[in-house]
Amino acid sequence: MRVVLAIAAKDLRQRLRDRSAWVIVFLAPVLISALMALAFNNNDEFRANLGIVDLDRGPAAAGLTQVLESRELRGTVQVRSYDAEAAARRAVDAGDVHAAIVLPKGFTESLHGGSAAPVRVLDSVDYGLQAQLARAVTESYVAQVNADRLSVVTAVSAGAPQSDIPRLAARAALLRLPEQVRAQGLPDDPLKVISYFGPSMGMFFVLFTVGFGARGYFIEQQQGTLDRIAAAPVGRGALLIGKSVSTFVYSLAGLATVTLVSWLAFDAAWADPLGVAALSVAMAVCVVCLTALVIALVRTEQQAQGLSSILVFALVLLGGNFVFASGTTPLIRRLALFTPNGWALRGFTDLGTGVRGWDAVGTPLLGIAAFSAVVIAVTALLLRLRRTP
Repeated sequence: MRVVLAIAAKDLRQRLRDRSAWVIVFLAPVLISALMALAFNNNDEFRANLGIVDLDRGPAAAGLTQVLESRELRGTVQVRSYDAEAAARRAVDAGDVHAAIVLPKGFTESLHGGSAAPVRVLDSVDYGLQAQLARAVTESYVAQVNADRLSVVTAVSAGAPQSDIPRLAARAALLRLPEQVRAQGLPDDPLKVISYFGPSMGMFFVLFTVGFGARGYFIEQQQGTLDRIAAAPVGRGALLIGKSVSTFVYSLAGLATVTLVSWLAFDAAWADPLGVAALSVAMAVCVVCLTALVIALVRTEQQAQGLSSILVFALVLLGGNFVFASGTTPLIRRLALFTPNGWALRGFTDLGTGVRGWDAVGTPLLGIAAFSAVVIAVTALLLRLRRTP
């Protein structure tokens, strides 16, 4: 055991003397996480600044404006009025409003059976969700007005006197469609951007440790260091374990640094610190396994550098380190299940939304363990084939 620790300590001292190792594993992920926290600060709530152009000047158009300015939408929607469509278009293009609703002349008449140009929404490619909200509110309002009209017409057709139409219309205006979509808050806590991208960037840069470890192995092989150690009464097993321990400690230290800084400096939140520790340990073990795989696949330092770079970028692109998993295609979300970092990010996402214990990290840990087991099996097979004459 003393020999294993001595080998691990020697490797760690060598890495800590390398300034690029400090930058890549400790400094870079913290800086990028900080930039993301600053870029997305206070942007976790949806807002829509909508313009409205009332060319109708009728009661139906005024009613839609009242809906947009209602108490239910007050915290989400802000409304600005414009006299002409051209002015609203300029405001949308300049970013003064996210989208604009143009109510054409004859809008009120069209709701009473006449014909008029349809309502148009002026949108911007930068604010697609806000434009969808404007369309949804407009369509919902028109549907509600039509439902009110239908209820009054039905009552009159059934025998209600014409003199009761104002009273029936007033009562119908208080009704709501039998099927509606209502916004309901999830029981989970909102996921902070830093709670996702902090560990995401930590894993991204820690995966570069695979290249450091593999390159270091071949450098020592070229220098004859490995042969001298193997000739000593320590055994090759102790040598491999010692190098694995140094890679594990180095990787875990990088992940711990990023998560701690994200928590202390940028208010990242995870429901279960033990779950964060478990995911970090699992990823550090996986880095050790990937390092061994690269060493088993290549023959030179240059090959190790090239293969490890390809492996790292393939994992982070498929695993969702650069974008939220929900923002990718279904195919990418399925492929992320074949990556250890993809599973780890699922665990960090659950922890960031208030899920605790095994419910948050159980399945991700099993996914990372399965990936590591496959890598170990492939590495053992490659080493066995390499020894076969």
